[in-house]
Amino acid sequence: MAVVLLLACGLPAALVAGLVRAGDPPAPGASAAPAGDPATAAARRLGERMTAELARQSAALLGGDRVGFLAVAEPVAHPDLRRRYAALRALRVTAWQAGANGLPTPVEGRPGEWRLLVEFRYCFVTPDCRTSRVLTGTRWREGERPRLLAVEPSRSAETGTRPWEVSELAVAVGRRTLVATTPALRKELPDLLAQAEAAARVADTYAVGGRTPDRYRIFYAGRGEWQRWYGGGRPKWTGGYAVTVGGGHHEVVLNADGLVAGGMDDLLRHELTHAASLPERGYPGKGTWWLVEGLGEYAGADGEPIDRYAGLDEVRRLLGGWDGRLDSLSPADDAPADRVSGSYGVSYLAVRHLVDRFGPERLLAFFAAVVHERTPVDQAAERVLGGPWSALHDECVGYVRGVVG
Repeated sequence: MAVVLLLACGLPAALVAGLVRAGDPPAPGASAAPAGDPATAAARRLGERMTAELARQSAALLGGDRVGFLAVAEPVAHPDLRRRYAALRALRVTAWQAGANGLPTPVEGRPGEWRLLVEFRYCFVTPDCRTSRVLTGTRWREGERPRLLAVEPSRSAETGTRPWEVSELAVAVGRRTLVATTPALRKELPDLLAQAEAAARVADTYAVGGRTPDRYRIFYAGRGEWQRWYGGGRPKWTGGYAVTVGGGHHEVVLNADGLVAGGMDDLLRHELTHAASLPERGYPGKGTWWLVEGLGEYAGADGEPIDRYAGLDEVRRLLGGWDGRLDSLSPADDAPADRVSGSYGVSYLAVRHLVDRFGPERLLAFFAAVVHERTPVDQAAERVLGGPWSALHDECVGYVRGVVG
């Protein structure tokens, strides 16, 4: 029973840290020289020519012209670019913009080669979405028409490498969701898409301010991809997470290697609810973990009776050593499985009590005040729930103890 709860885990530290930044600092030396310096002027002209080639490549990608997409690059780059092109087209890319981030800098020890940081902005499926963004290093051979030699996988400190940068992808698209995985797991796509569409209908009801995602983006990772996509390195107990990628989008990643029978529906409802409810800059910190994850668990349970919740035994064990504070529930990365399950369970029960007491609309308004507006929980409780948080907190804890007592 505990393992099902472990699958419904939450957000990486990236989301706590905040929004994916628009770009890393410009490459060393990109702006160190005076604007009138001849070397700087030459680098700027070279950068403009590189940007023109990237614009041609972007138009080819959106136009479905693979030959044109490859034409800006030397043959050494073609295998990687063919894979990227196929993945992006499968994801139904509808916007693709490439802009230089700083000036090109020479590659040490390789005369005639330059590196340019490029910010790519993209949309999938929906033509008029707010673009997500990713910063990537590119390498070029100089010339009147510079030639692209390589596109490096992004390594953003907050988000890490996107799946379409490093993997072949098989994709299915529904009315509310996009689901992608590797060719090895392609046979699971029809069921995944059906489950994702059902989960999206639940998650839409938890969108703060009624602003539902234009499309939920879900990536189903095999063992190797789990370690590569979005930087890998998640806590061992993580079975899924939602990560902000800018433009108001949160992409959801599921660990195919860790799923058990019957756990997918709960996990999808949980993670898609994060994508629907969280602000793009992330939530305020560990002290609000219980509210974020409790809402995810509440959506995951989808109205089932409390006695069917999988982690009640773990909640009971946790209560023996817990300090009784909701703001201390966030488990450590190396926490044992029963501690993690218990933390999620207490969070679920606390949120369930608030919904039972105040109704889902006021609970979501409280969530918006604390998580989106970053109002201190004491003030949010007084304003939205009409009472002191100290008393409501003790009510929640008493409810938890009563359920498992």
